[in-house]
Amino acid sequence: MLIGEVARRSGVSARMLRHYDSLGLVRPTGRTEAGYREYSGEDIRRIFHIESLRSLGLSLREVGRALDDPGFTPSELVGDLVRRTRERIARETELLTRLRRIGAAEPADWKDVLQTVALLQALNSESTGKRQRAALSSAAEVPVPVEALVEAVLSETDPNVAGALRWALARSGDGGLALLAEGLGSPLAEVRERAVRSIAELPHDEATAVLRDALANSDVAVRRSAALALGARHVADAVPTLIDMIVEEVNDVDAADALSTLAGDPGSADRIATGLVDRLADGTLAAPARRRLTQALADVPGDTASRALADLSHDDDRVVALTAAYVLELRGTR
Repeated sequence: MLIGEVARRSGVSARMLRHYDSLGLVRPTGRTEAGYREYSGEDIRRIFHIESLRSLGLSLREVGRALDDPGFTPSELVGDLVRRTRERIARETELLTRLRRIGAAEPADWKDVLQTVALLQALNSESTGKRQRAALSSAAEVPVPVEALVEAVLSETDPNVAGALRWALARSGDGGLALLAEGLGSPLAEVRERAVRSIAELPHDEATAVLRDALANSDVAVRRSAALALGARHVADAVPTLIDMIVEEVNDVDAADALSTLAGDPGSADRIATGLVDRLADGTLAAPARRRLTQALADVPGDTASRALADLSHDDDRVVALTAAYVLELRGTR
């Protein structure tokens, strides 16, 4: 079969076939009576083998070794191809992400494009100062896509930069709430903590709903952060977690303050008092935990709390009894 027909049937151009010939990859083994080179069936099979290996990303030199070197083993080369392919995909994915973010910023002209690119690069800078300036300027100058802000805040380790990023998110509309909510399911504890802190600074009702759901998160740190945020929002669902924090002496002062804020709602005061009394009735609690619960009860208004304090004023623990008696005296109910 002459080169023109081989090219038509194989899909490999005549020019490429001549290149293969010059490299010694596949040389026509026959000759016509007129002296033209003629490809045999074996030559054509080799052409298809070459094309198959090239489709895997092998260079022509690597193809030649694979076909002609008896000692050549594919495992090492395939492993290298996998690595190179992953690197290429990572580069292409990074480029795609950057292009999508630029598109999301809806640039009006190339100046806007360049400013957006500069901000995206600054958010990924090794300089904390540059990252912070980028976060602060994102709301005032060129809007940075919310996706980029969320990615930045979930990976940020510097507290000042993280604060600036949360501020920028809070000013960006929905604040990337859906993406932050996904962060609550991250396998990394630090990412989950950053996500819940960012959600806590979003003011709208949708964020409150996500924080409510976070009370059932498998990560206790997420549950605690969500409870503190919900306490400040007067959401009574946080009460059990806040009481647990007081018992376990984890951010117990903040938890008591959150309960005090919630207790300002008459409908929540009795629920809080009842929850504290129930925990105080647990005979297995250590004395320090009972004292912290009594102090928290002191900040809860209402008859339920006053009756509980009256009972506690006769408690076997002298500190608990004195605390309860003092609070009752201040309330004028003793």
